[in-house]
Amino acid sequence: MKILQNKNMARPLFFSLMLAVCMLAFTGCDKDDNNYRSTSKTFVLVHGAFQAPYAWQFVKTKLEAAGQKVVVVELPGHGKDQTPPETISINNYRDKVVSAIKAIKGPVVLVGHSLGGAIITAVADTIPDRIEKLVYLAGFVPGNGQSIFDLTSMDPNSQFGPALIPSADGFTVAIPNDKVMQVFAQDGNEQVKQLLIENNRPEPIAAQADKIHLKNPAFASVPKYYIYTNQDHAITIDLQKKMVEAAGIKNVFAVESGHCPMLTKPEEVTGFLLQIIK
Repeated sequence: MKILQNKNMARPLFFSLMLAVCMLAFTGCDKDDNNYRSTSKTFVLVHGAFQAPYAWQFVKTKLEAAGQKVVVVELPGHGKDQTPPETISINNYRDKVVSAIKAIKGPVVLVGHSLGGAIITAVADTIPDRIEKLVYLAGFVPGNGQSIFDLTSMDPNSQFGPALIPSADGFTVAIPNDKVMQVFAQDGNEQVKQLLIENNRPEPIAAQADKIHLKNPAFASVPKYYIYTNQDHAITIDLQKKMVEAAGIKNVFAVESGHCPMLTKPEEVTGFLLQIIK
């Protein structure tokens, strides 16, 4: 009788222990899920000159596979957008990105490549409270009152300027297909070459003469990061370092690539972006 009584007493104890283990397991899962969600961000990606959203396709896919949300902005006069080039200013670019961010709930990680660096600078000065982190990928970093033209004049070894062919009306510039790879992605494969050539279209030029005016004191407190491209032929590493030093950016990474590592080394770019949000 004692043995039977002990067995009867053990059953509720066994089930209580099992229930506690299950509750602990579910609690642990919730905690893990919360941790995962806490590192899930919304990335807003801004392309550069002579490019369009296609340039971010590989990084976008990889970020989404890692559980991130991604919005890629198409700038006026680029990709499929047919805005007349003579009407485009740096403020048009800025406003397109601001509009995209305002359609998103919560803060974003704003990433700009090349020309996109100047644009995200203007955006962060306009809506600093919506920018969680600001990331420049081989991007221009203008100081107050500087234009892209001002910055390119400090880069005598760049192959970008000498490759440009202005249009007769002066509203756009072009780069011949046989020079696109050497300027933008000398480290790229045949797939990258075809993407660059297939999407090569004249670039609106007026916006690159527009001065960036930084008026919002809160802009200074936005965390800023820079990803150097050490083998860059378009914005040389010398100019990149000058801009980073002038802007006081302390958080830097580096990739051994030409100007477009989001096309030639998307794994590394994605890895940097995921590291930045940790």
